[in-house]
Amino acid sequence: MWRELLPIGRHPDSHGYRRYAWTGADTECRAWFQEQAETRGLTYEVDRNGNQWAWLGDPTAGDAVVTGSHLDSVPDGGAFDGPLGVVSAFAALDELRARRAEFARPLALVNFGDEEGARFGLACVGSRLTAGQLTVEQAHRLTDGDGVTLPRAMEAAGHDPDRIGADPERLARIGAFVELHVEQGRALDLSGDRVGIASAIWPHGRWRFDFRGEANHAGTTRLVDRRDPMLSYAETVLAARREAELAGAVATFGKISVEPNGVNAIPSLVRGWLDSRAADQDSLDQVVGGIEKAAGEHAEAHGVDLEIVRESFTPVVEFDHVLRDELARILGTDRDLKVPVLGTGAGHDAGILSGSIPTAMLFVRNPTGVSHSPAESAAEDDCLAGVLALADVLEGLACR
Repeated sequence: MWRELLPIGRHPDSHGYRRYAWTGADTECRAWFQEQAETRGLTYEVDRNGNQWAWLGDPTAGDAVVTGSHLDSVPDGGAFDGPLGVVSAFAALDELRARRAEFARPLALVNFGDEEGARFGLACVGSRLTAGQLTVEQAHRLTDGDGVTLPRAMEAAGHDPDRIGADPERLARIGAFVELHVEQGRALDLSGDRVGIASAIWPHGRWRFDFRGEANHAGTTRLVDRRDPMLSYAETVLAARREAELAGAVATFGKISVEPNGVNAIPSLVRGWLDSRAADQDSLDQVVGGIEKAAGEHAEAHGVDLEIVRESFTPVVEFDHVLRDELARILGTDRDLKVPVLGTGAGHDAGILSGSIPTAMLFVRNPTGVSHSPAESAAEDDCLAGVLALADVLEGLACR
């Protein structure tokens, strides 16, 4: 399975993945998922929001146990973020069948669409729509960098955009969702553990900073006569680093758009996107508030106009304590497998769904901690340990 997925959407120069929602690479990944489901004799379906499901047992029976993740990527992302959870879901089912496990509850494997938000700028679109955290109107307004709207992209890929929307009936049939994911950090590597259980997802959000100045000639405009928004932006980037360090949080300006974007032209507009995350809401508010204050001061100093827009926000997510403790109990029976409980600064579909159904997460050790990069990796032995841990969890939750 892993070898079949590896070439899909891989860029020949960066060696990273560009599996963006409702593109050719995404279509290939979705075809792979459907083939895996049908090869195993599972009931395959695509829901109203484009999420893919593979069912063992009656999908309408209720109290189902669901596992899976996503197959899309960030720009030039790694091979493990998302796909490891989907591949491991199929592998765990194979393991349970090899054990001749008898299922007492329906089991479903899922590939959630557009988790990374690389194309339309909003993460977890498939799960947000399903949970009612993204309205149809808001979804219809999402546009990619080429001006293509989400409905047009879905339609071009063969999905009816008029069907999208909240799906409470589907969620009501799910008793538990467990997502396996490569760890995005080094906590497990530092502790020497192969597998961990998530405790919570840090509160996080995305903010757009628009610095508007005045375009002018780079060679003839005196420094004192300039209204250069790039200076305000650059100073704000440095302020973000300082504020994050003070609060023990993270803040990143990772995307920028410049107009008119000429080498010999002073910019008229610099638009930068901030991603910030912290262990608690107060710390996050402190960081973002400090960055906004610094941006305003630097903009005023350079005669630049500033607009700040919060594009997305997810509050702290505490995973279901009962389900989390049950995972710890199930995995604790293996004396050779220590399973620490740890928090994460990364968002996931499991976090979005946690407000509607009991959710939990398993992490697989990442030896470098690198993620959202072609350098992302996990050792085969650790991946197999993750599969066995997931199989044990699914057996404990869904089998007699």
